[in-house]
Amino acid sequence: MPLHLIRKKVFLPFFSTVIVLASCKSTPPADVEWTATGGSKANTHYSSLSSIDTSNIGQLAEAWSYSTGDVDTMNHSQIQCNPLIIDGHLFGVSPQLKLFSVDAASGKNYWTYDPFDTTYKKDFSFFIMTNCRGLAYWTDGVKKRIFFCAGSLMHCVDANTGLPDSAFADKGRLDLHIGLDREVSNLLVTATSAPMIWKDLVIIGSRVDEGPDAAPGHIRAFDVHTGQRKWIFHTIPTENEPGIETWEDPQGAQRIGGANNWSGMTLDEKRGILFAPTGSSSFDFYGGKRKGSNLYANSLLALDVNTGKRLWHFQSVHHDMWDRDFPAPPALVTVTRDGRKVDAVVQTSKTGFVWLFERETGKPLFPIEERPVPTDTKLVGEKPWPTQPIPTKPAPLVRQSFPESELNNIIPDTSYQKIKKTWSGLRKDHMFAPPSKEGTLILPGYDGGAEWGGPAYDPETNLLYVNTSEMAWILKMVDRPLKPKKENYIQAGERLYGQYCMGCHGEERKGGGNYPTLVGATDKYGEHGLLALLNTGRRMMPSFKQINEEEKNAIVQFLRYKDGVHMESVAFFPQQPVDTFRALPYAMTGYIKFLTPEGYPAIKPPWGNLTAVDLNSGEVAWKTVLGDYPELAAKGIHTGTENYGGPVVTAGGLVFIAATRDAKIRAFNKRTGKEVWSHDLPAPGFATPAMYSVNGRQYLVIACGGGKLGTKSSDTYMAFALPAQKTP
Repeated sequence: MPLHLIRKKVFLPFFSTVIVLASCKSTPPADVEWTATGGSKANTHYSSLSSIDTSNIGQLAEAWSYSTGDVDTMNHSQIQCNPLIIDGHLFGVSPQLKLFSVDAASGKNYWTYDPFDTTYKKDFSFFIMTNCRGLAYWTDGVKKRIFFCAGSLMHCVDANTGLPDSAFADKGRLDLHIGLDREVSNLLVTATSAPMIWKDLVIIGSRVDEGPDAAPGHIRAFDVHTGQRKWIFHTIPTENEPGIETWEDPQGAQRIGGANNWSGMTLDEKRGILFAPTGSSSFDFYGGKRKGSNLYANSLLALDVNTGKRLWHFQSVHHDMWDRDFPAPPALVTVTRDGRKVDAVVQTSKTGFVWLFERETGKPLFPIEERPVPTDTKLVGEKPWPTQPIPTKPAPLVRQSFPESELNNIIPDTSYQKIKKTWSGLRKDHMFAPPSKEGTLILPGYDGGAEWGGPAYDPETNLLYVNTSEMAWILKMVDRPLKPKKENYIQAGERLYGQYCMGCHGEERKGGGNYPTLVGATDKYGEHGLLALLNTGRRMMPSFKQINEEEKNAIVQFLRYKDGVHMESVAFFPQQPVDTFRALPYAMTGYIKFLTPEGYPAIKPPWGNLTAVDLNSGEVAWKTVLGDYPELAAKGIHTGTENYGGPVVTAGGLVFIAATRDAKIRAFNKRTGKEVWSHDLPAPGFATPAMYSVNGRQYLVIACGGGKLGTKSSDTYMAFALPAQKTP
C-alpha cells in the first residue's frame, strides 16, 4: 500500500508550533457499490460519489472496456442491462444473455455463465432470447447469489464461481410458468426486468404476450433457497377478490392475460412496502372481451412485501386500448409539503405525466382529476371508459396532441405534403381517442413519453430527471375474417398470420418499431428455419407452443407464397376447433411509426428531451434537447432523438445519460441542464449507466449494445474514469 502523509500539529512551549510529517499505512477508501438495478432498491439512480464533478468532467476518459464476444449483427442484438458492482466485481449480461463477472477496475473476466445450456433443457421454447435490463443480488454474509431471468427461466448463480445453485428450484433454474394459478405451460412467460430481493424472498414480475393468447401477469415471491412459492398477488383478481367488480364479465376475466409487472419494482425497506407498476391487460388494442376499468392493469400497486397483500393502488388508465403501460419502476423520494418532509413515491409514465403519492397511504401530492374522454367507436363490442385521470401537476413532459402546426417543418415540401395527407386521414381529436379503422394517431407513442429506463432523483436539489421521446405512431384496426368452412394452407396461413403475426410484423410483413421485416424471410431462414422460429421464438418473438404443427406449417406456407416461392399444388387445411373467446373480431395492422419519407419523425423536433422537475413545486426547473441526427446537426439543426435507458445523477453535480441513437454518452450540469461533456460509444448505449468506486477511484460504466432502432450492434461495456493519480 502507498504511504500517506498525515499532518499533525504539535504544541511546544511559548505557544510556538511546528508541522510534523508522519507516515503510516492507511486503510484504503471503502468501495462505493451499485448493488441493485437503479443503484438501490429505492430506484433513485443516485450516486453519492463526487470525485468526478463539474470542474474536472473534461478530463473524464475511457478507463477500460470489455467485449463479451457474442454480438449478433445480423439480428440486431442488444444489451439493455444496468450492471451490478459488488465486492470489486462487475456483473452484467451479454447480447446472448450470458451472465459474466469481471474486475470492476480493469474489465478482466472472472467467469461466464451460459443460461442456454442445452444439457439442462432440450425444450428450446424455454430459451427465447429476450432482453435483460437488470440483475438482483442476495447474500447471507457467506453465500452470494445473482438472480436473473433469461428466456422462461429465473437463474440463481453463485457470484463467486458462476455456477448455478443446485439447491434452488430445479438445479438452479426456476420455470416462470410455475405458480401462476392457471394453466400457462404453452404461453409466453418471461421477464426482462430484475427481480427484487427482500430478506429470503426473491420477487418477480413478468413479460407476457400482448395478444389474446396471454398469460396473467401475477406477481410472485419465491424462497431464495428452495424456489418454493411464498405468496402471489393476482393482478387480474379471481372471482372472490377485491377488484373483480371492475370487470363486467368476472368469469371471462379469468381468461384474460396481461396486467403484468414487466418494468421492475421498487422497495421501501424501512416500511416493507413493495411498489409494482403494471401494464395493460390483453389484447392491448381491443377490449370487447374485457369490458370494465380492468383492475389491476395500468396500476401502481403498493404491496406488503412480506405477504403480497395490497395496501393501496392507483390506476392511471382505465380500460387501456393504447398500450399505455407504466413503463418503469417508481423512485422513492422525500418532498417538502406545507413546511414538512413527506416520504413519497414518484411514477413516470408513457403519457408524459408524472404521478406523486404519499408512500403509506397513496394520497396524491398534487390533485388528480377524472376528466371526460371520447367514447365514440365503430368497433363492435368495444366499450371505452368515459373518463381518465389527469394530474394537475406537474405539467406533461411531452406533447399530447398533434395539430397541423406540429408537422415536421425541416423536410422538403414534397415530403411535407405526403405526411400532411397521412395526418389528415387519421383520427387525432384526443390523446384518448379510441382505436379506429381509419387509423388513430397515438401521441405519446407506444414506447412513451417516459420509458423503461426510469428517472433519476437527486436528494440534494429535489429534482427528478426524466428522459422522454416524442414519436407519433399510427394505430389502425382491421376486420379479422371468421374461419371459413374450407380453405387451403395458404388461405389458412394468411388468416393465422393476421391472428398471431400481423400485430408485430404488419399487414405487409414489413415490421416496424422493434419488430423485423418478414419480407424475404424464406430466403433468410428457409422453410425449416421458419418452423424452428415459430417453435422456439427469438428475442421479442415468443414461441408459438399454443398452436399446433398444422397451423405453424400454414403460416410458413403463406410466407413462402408471399415471397414468390412457386408451389405446384396446395393441400386443403384440416378443420380445427375455434376458441370463440379468443377469436377477436379485429386485429391491429402493426406497430407503425408516423415517419417522413426520409425516415425522420413526422412531428417537428425536438424528438428527445431531458427534463428536470422540481418535486416540491411541481414545476419544470429546466429542459434540454437530448441527442442528434449527425447529418442534421451538421446543418445546425439540434433535434434530439428517441432514447432508451435512463439517467444517473451524482453528488458531483452531474447527470449522466447515454440512451440516444447517435451512440454518445453525455453529462449535464444537474442544476442548469447545460451539456458539459460527451464521448462516442462503439454503439448506442440503450441502457442505464452505473456509478461506483474501487480503491477510491470513481467509475462510470455503460452497456453499449445498440441494435435498437436499426442501429449498429455491439457487445461492449465501456467504463470511464479520471486519469489515475500516480503513486508517490
